[in-house]
Amino acid sequence: MNKNNGSSMTDFILLGFSDRPQLEHIISGVVFIFYIVTLVGNTTIILVSNLDSQLHTPMYFFLSNLSFLDLCYATSIIPQMLVNLWGPTKSITYGGCVLQFFFALDLGATECLLLAVMAYDRYAAVCQPLHYTVIMHPQLCQKMVLVAWLGGLGSALIVCSLTLKLPRCGHREVDNFICEMPALLKMACVYSKVIEVIVYALGVIFLLVPLLLILISYAIITQAVMKIKSTARWRKVLNTCGSHLTVVTLFYGTIIYMYMKPQNSTSEDEGKFLTLFYTIVTPTLNPLIYTLRNKDVKSAVKRILYVRKWSAKS
Repeated sequence: MNKNNGSSMTDFILLGFSDRPQLEHIISGVVFIFYIVTLVGNTTIILVSNLDSQLHTPMYFFLSNLSFLDLCYATSIIPQMLVNLWGPTKSITYGGCVLQFFFALDLGATECLLLAVMAYDRYAAVCQPLHYTVIMHPQLCQKMVLVAWLGGLGSALIVCSLTLKLPRCGHREVDNFICEMPALLKMACVYSKVIEVIVYALGVIFLLVPLLLILISYAIITQAVMKIKSTARWRKVLNTCGSHLTVVTLFYGTIIYMYMKPQNSTSEDEGKFLTLFYTIVTPTLNPLIYTLRNKDVKSAVKRILYVRKWSAKS
């Protein structure tokens, strides 16, 4: 990079909530608790989905991928955030900022696509139950997940490379607690119409299109559910679909509000709290939503603990 335009590889300062030191102490405690819950909850889902043979289904294959994604997402952000909240300095290396920015884009875009894939899986399970195993065969599931991960990777490479090329004119202060695109764009000393157009185009591809597909899937699912006469099956459908729909609402709601509206229309504090929600709260709530609303997961945990208990006794 050209050092004359202020884009040299120097440390950045993550301002975060440094203007409110008392709030920082509260946030650091809450974030630490949420991170522990995120690690335990998502790791539990991954282990249970792999250890219990009754959960070797497409739904839990996708769910374990979502949990792994949330683990990576939280780990790419929270440790550095806690270091800055607890320590005297708020700095992050240039390389660390680039990696954080890249992984936030990559994993966020991947989750958008993965949630759409999971909606299609629910559609196939509810609306095509007799052909479900034929439609959602393992090879198709693996390909769909691979497309989601590669799609997120491709979008991250494009946006990250274009954003980091913008001249910063010596600006080092990132007005957020993570290196995220809106905050990094505000650091630039030039306006780039190209990046704005590309961001909106990718927003349509990775946010609006998947969301539209999810809504179509659930519209069809709703029609099918209304025809179900079995109360037990009706409740099971609502539990599994309700969990996914809750996660979709939490994730897409904040992401679309943050990225699809003009950057200058979001206040600094509002942007920080929105970022705090979908980077810290959502990865924590995902496993709780799926485990608390899903009897299959809770039953699998009990079976695994029961087997471990008797194995230890014998």
